[in-house]
Amino acid sequence: MIDDFDYKEPSCVLCGGKEFYNPQADDAKGRVPVMRIIEKIDALFDKNDYEEAGRLLEYWQGEAKVLNDKSGELALDSELIGYYRKTSAKENCFKTIERAEQLIADLNQTGVSSATITLNIATGYKAFGESELALKYYDKTYEIYKNGLNEDDKLFAGLFNNRALAYADVGNNEQAEKDYKKAIEILEKHGDAKPDQAISYVNLAHLYENQGDKKKAIDCMYKAYNLLNDESIEQNGYYAYVLSKCAPSFGHFGFTLIEKEYNELSEKIYERA
Repeated sequence: MIDDFDYKEPSCVLCGGKEFYNPQADDAKGRVPVMRIIEKIDALFDKNDYEEAGRLLEYWQGEAKVLNDKSGELALDSELIGYYRKTSAKENCFKTIERAEQLIADLNQTGVSSATITLNIATGYKAFGESELALKYYDKTYEIYKNGLNEDDKLFAGLFNNRALAYADVGNNEQAEKDYKKAIEILEKHGDAKPDQAISYVNLAHLYENQGDKKKAIDCMYKAYNLLNDESIEQNGYYAYVLSKCAPSFGHFGFTLIEKEYNELSEKIYERA
């Protein structure tokens, strides 16, 4: 199971990030350049430079605090939760979640603009074994999305894929399977979502294996392989990240040559970035 997999960090889907990152004016002494910081962080992630990304995020989070820029603090905390999740820094992740929840209360964040941080909190808890708690935040995110998004929006697919992992953790395999299939159904409607479809199929393969259905599991891995080898996929940092996460699963199911191929290709893409 690709337990640590997460989609690209989401942003406010109705406002291009502006509403989430710049809510109503407060008594801030200044503003940190959140969108430029996030662009830089994304570029560092594309190069697999997590050390520099973490240093940059922590620096600017401190600057936002000095400026009393609470909206900036919250935006950077959202990014930091993802960073700490990816680097297995449990204590820092939970401290950041606690701080972020206080900022959400201070800023009275509601509506679709609050879904970014809610989803990141859920994935933070999920990554460190708190799946029951994570499900509460995934369900909260779902209610926010349901009231503000089209049902075929790709953000729903990301939510379903991640929520399914939490369901599987707590033994609710039936609901996990439903969520994976919902994610796949949505992603099939988006031509640029083949790597994400592959992730869903890989996770579904592990679910079927745990249920004792090896045939269905292998069928899912073949589907994932075909998707990951589609010529239309842009070979960027995200694709490299997906390959690196899927590779061990191919090895697990006996496809060791594919595992080796994907690991090597992932490294080459990172080197070119």
